[in-house]
Amino acid sequence: MAKAGLVTVLYKCDDVLEGFFKSLSNQSFSNYHLYLIDNSPAVETDRLIIHLADKYPIPGYTHIKNPENCGVAKGNNQGIKLALQSNADFIILLNSDIDFSQPFLLEEMLNCAIEKKEDMIIPKILYYGSRKIWMAGGEFINYRGTSRSIGRNDDDGDLYNNERYFNCAPTCFMLIGSKVFNAIGFMDESYFVYYDDNDFLMRAIKKGFKIYFLPVLEVFHKVSFSTGGHESLFSIYYLNRNRIYFIRKHFLFPLKQIALTYTLLTKAMRYLFFYDADKKRELLRAFKDGFQMKLNDEYYTN
Repeated sequence: MAKAGLVTVLYKCDDVLEGFFKSLSNQSFSNYHLYLIDNSPAVETDRLIIHLADKYPIPGYTHIKNPENCGVAKGNNQGIKLALQSNADFIILLNSDIDFSQPFLLEEMLNCAIEKKEDMIIPKILYYGSRKIWMAGGEFINYRGTSRSIGRNDDDGDLYNNERYFNCAPTCFMLIGSKVFNAIGFMDESYFVYYDDNDFLMRAIKKGFKIYFLPVLEVFHKVSFSTGGHESLFSIYYLNRNRIYFIRKHFLFPLKQIALTYTLLTKAMRYLFFYDADKKRELLRAFKDGFQMKLNDEYYTN
């Protein structure tokens, strides 16, 4: 029987953990181990996890408590490496703010991966408490140096019920075969947060891997605002810094120049007409750091 390692990075998310544990406890598939990588450890969280694991039994879990917030990319790497060391055949990256009620969800993902020899699988993701699409696949938009989720904010329907391949998708719920990591390595920890999944998937696509969309499976996303939204100072800095780093790392002339120009011009509009002094400062710092970041040779793919 295939073995799976489930990896989730925690950061101040105690309020969503009960739904997360309840969802896992209802699964028919049980040959997995959960790795909780905690970037905001607290006594209250420790107690809550112990309580929830007792209330909603799961096959087993490991709670890693980092002394500081090391970021999503490094947190995922910690869990992935532990899972691979325990001989997991598949890794499932999943957010803690995800609920799912289908008891066969994990089992069907594993069956599909084995029977169809799929290396990466995603379900349909809906907004929590609705039938509106949060993600039904994704695609890179290279001339912008970014990506987009398919179907975002649309009503669910037949248009989003066809199995197909994509070259990009958020990693908030994604099955990844161990051979993918063997082929391309792990998450680039330079990103800290944002664009780390784009970088990983761009490297995977360049190696010939594809993302299989299995829409009969669905999960519900309690969209997180732990970073304050995309216009917080934190997000303005990391989204823009990492976008520039991503473009520099993955694109060659002339696409690199097109994507950088598009990014700088569109953000200049926000700088001139929408941002206050603090946001302007963070945007300029993001641009400066994005151009100065050293390309991580371990994950360099051009």
